[in-house]
Amino acid sequence: MKYSKWKVAPPCPEGRQALEEAGFPPLLASVLSARGVTDPGRAGALLSPQAEPLCDPLEMKDMPQAVQRVRLALERGERMAVYGDYDVDGITATCLLTRFLQEEGGRVVPYIPGRLEEGYGLNREALDVLAGQGVTLVVTVDCGITAVDEVDYARSLGIDVVITDHHACKDALPRAAAVVDPHRRDCPYPFKGLAGVGVALKLAMALAGPERAGGVLERFGDLAAVGTIADVMPMEGENRTIVRRGLQDLNPAKRLGFQALIACSGLEDKAVGSVTVGYTLAPRINASGRMGRAEVAVELLLTRDPQRAEELAQELCQLNRERQIIEGDIFQQCVQRLDRAPQQGVIVLASHAWHQGVVGIVASRLTEKYGCPAFMICLDQGMGKGSCRSWGGVNLFEALQSCSPLLESFGGHALAAGFTVREENIPALAEALRRAVATQGCCEEGCAMEADALVTPQELTVEGVDALEALEPWGSGNPRPVLVLRGVQIHTLTQVGRGRHLKLRLESRGHGLDAIWFSADGEELGLYPGCRVDVAFSPQINAFRGQRTVQLQVVDLRRAPTRAQLERGIYEKFRRGDCLTPQEARVLLPERADFVSLWRWLERQAVTSDRVEDTLIRITRGACRVGGQREMPARTMLCLEVLEERGLIELGRSTGRLQITVRHLERKVDLEDSCILRRLREASVGDSTLL
Repeated sequence: MKYSKWKVAPPCPEGRQALEEAGFPPLLASVLSARGVTDPGRAGALLSPQAEPLCDPLEMKDMPQAVQRVRLALERGERMAVYGDYDVDGITATCLLTRFLQEEGGRVVPYIPGRLEEGYGLNREALDVLAGQGVTLVVTVDCGITAVDEVDYARSLGIDVVITDHHACKDALPRAAAVVDPHRRDCPYPFKGLAGVGVALKLAMALAGPERAGGVLERFGDLAAVGTIADVMPMEGENRTIVRRGLQDLNPAKRLGFQALIACSGLEDKAVGSVTVGYTLAPRINASGRMGRAEVAVELLLTRDPQRAEELAQELCQLNRERQIIEGDIFQQCVQRLDRAPQQGVIVLASHAWHQGVVGIVASRLTEKYGCPAFMICLDQGMGKGSCRSWGGVNLFEALQSCSPLLESFGGHALAAGFTVREENIPALAEALRRAVATQGCCEEGCAMEADALVTPQELTVEGVDALEALEPWGSGNPRPVLVLRGVQIHTLTQVGRGRHLKLRLESRGHGLDAIWFSADGEELGLYPGCRVDVAFSPQINAFRGQRTVQLQVVDLRRAPTRAQLERGIYEKFRRGDCLTPQEARVLLPERADFVSLWRWLERQAVTSDRVEDTLIRITRGACRVGGQREMPARTMLCLEVLEERGLIELGRSTGRLQITVRHLERKVDLEDSCILRRLREASVGDSTLL
């Protein structure tokens, strides 16, 4: 189980009904209404493929200055360099702006620093190389916002720098010809969620001018979409327009490099959506940067030679396989170290033997396994280069900023960041990070898994799951739907993908369902054929040999109690005075029919004597035979306590048995005045359910 709690949105029957009456499929209506979209008009606008207009790029602070300096370079025939980052966002941004400037007649070269030799961002050695090549203008993409000293050095070499970035800004900005970043405090641009490639796209559109800007989006939307998805940017506002447009150009792919990569990944006959990009295409592009070979991906996305594209795509896939092997080895090393010496609140690990390019993704896996932020540091000659990933709402940029006296440098986002630290400062840094994370006071609900709805197997039809695709593109702010099935039985489970993933066959109410859980181990989780589980998942369609079936991509899974155990646990929680979730309270809250059938059974048993003695189970079964309700011993016990509270019975308890004395009152008794029932009714009202 990855998450300590599951937060399931409460159902909205009225909203769902309104959407269904307007023609929306039931499963889609359930998800939309759970997300607060209950008006058919609003739902239609959300799902409409019609793109919203993009904001004017010239609204960005310093964008006019950036346009002026780049146009001057184009007019003069200056040699330019597009300087990017080695992740997917940086690579796609580099290719987008390089190709655009080339098409504008510019003399331009792409430059991405070697991850292992040079590290992230602008560096003096790279500027020396570019100056030697005659470059007089460097345009950064997806980096540069913290390069204060490096920009000053570039000026000393006679190189102007235009910065385009989307990372968080520090107090001091570089003294560049232009600094374009929507996160600048003085930037009035209304949408702050652009990826680095999104800012690069905006620069290209601004350079093209209003009349040609639409054509820029048409030609480069695929690159912008892939970079935006890969960098986990919020999938709302302008990003939805950019990604929707770009995904159209991937179905089928128009760019030669994407055609080759899609074919090499075995996706030729499949639709390419945000999930395909995020889990299949992006990791292969990212592998080139992680393995210190970012130039392979850059050449792939810029080449116009079909044979060369095929060779480069094959090389990317091979690099990705190598990355997976190295990543798995480092991850196991970390798990073994943490088993020997557990860390609380924050994980901070360092080693001289790790591959700098893969520790970020290992950090991601550690956060999921241990439920806390992870900081991974690669050591070399007394210095450590670190990558970190967040968990539970922790803002990594703020945490690193509070530890800045111990760091040589840092930068990044709230959810992912990088830093440099001296080896001797690592113990102090670990303690400072634990204090910083504790100070942020992120609540436990930040570690809860959020799901859209509880569903039944009957709702998971191919047509119903197909309808959910209308919510694409998915991402932050518009997450992929997560549903929950309760009390399903594991029929079979098998490790696949060289033991890295878990394939399951589930059964529920006579329905069989296939499921896949990535990066999971059935033995470690204590799963076995026949055990009952609750499963949280994203539904998807699996196409094989012409057959289309529903498959569950597991998000989390946990052992399920029996219904009786679940109800008993809720009852004990209520008796202790603990707070119940709305759903728990509704499980326990008796209906009028429960009281009627129980009272009638008691009267029948008390014909000869006012005293009844029996076990709770037998009392429950007797009452259910009278009224036809489902057997719920915990609810029966609660009914008895309400009757006792209102003076209708006297209730005694001995080992395993209840003694009930029926009191025949002359006056009428209103059960609605029960304090017990009032408590339950108050608890049954709420916005969400933590399970």
